[in-house]
This record gives sequence, structure tokens and C-alpha cells, in this order.
Amino acid sequence: MINQEQLIKKAFEAQKFSYAPYSQFNVGAALLCADGTIYTGCNIENAAFSPTNCAERTAFFKAISEGKKDFVAIAIVGNKSNVEKGQGDYCAPCAVCRQVMAEFCDLEKFQVIMAKDDNDYIENTLGELIPLAFTGKDLNS
Repeated sequence: MINQEQLIKKAFEAQKFSYAPYSQFNVGAALLCADGTIYTGCNIENAAFSPTNCAERTAFFKAISEGKKDFVAIAIVGNKSNVEKGQGDYCAPCAVCRQVMAEFCDLEKFQVIMAKDDNDYIENTLGELIPLAFTGKDLNS
């Protein structure tokens, strides 16, 4: 099975494809499926801002569109383009991305890894990042 550092490296590779001409904030994500498959994503901005898509959702939507729905972890990296690797802060997923994760992931098992570089990272469960999450279970009560 892939380890955190390998997943982080994949996120940094994805970050290179970021399209962020407005914010200059480049984000990369690497999503690990239960079968070991990894889907990467980068943020893709748009001048109208609403059509912008985050790196995390890009990775999730790629995976789901190819039939994957069993996820283990995601590594996320991101900073302004002028910040060197390892010098910025941890990049946490936005609320919309957390909600997408909550749709498909176990809140207590799914790991969210936020990294500054390959060896400097923090790891939380999705439930720690989105307590009292609203999920499909709430609609079926």
C-alpha cells in the first residue's frame, strides 16, 4: 500500500498543472482509492470565479467518473506561486470540498493529509475537519 509521503509526492506533481492566473494559489491533490489507484487533481480557475474547481474536487470527480467510490485518503498541497516548497502553510480543503468528501467517504476512517513538503504534514480524519457533517443519512432519517 502507498504511504503518506508517496501520496504527497503525487499531490506535488499534480500541483504543477494548476491553472491559477487570478489567485496565483496553486493546489494539487492526490486521492487514494481502496484498490490502490490514485487520482490526481489541480485547481482550475475561471475569470467568472464560480466555475472554478478545486484540486480536491477535480480528483474526486475524475475517480467517480471512472467508477471509483471507495476512498482511503487524500493528500493536499498548495500555496501562492511565489512560496517555495516547504515554506508555506498547510493547505486545508474548503468547505465545498469537505462536503463532497462527506458524500463519498467514511467520516471516521478517511484521512486528509495536508503537507508543506514530502516529510512535513499533518493528518486528520474527515470527521475532525467537518464535525456534524450533513450527509445522505440525514435525508433518510
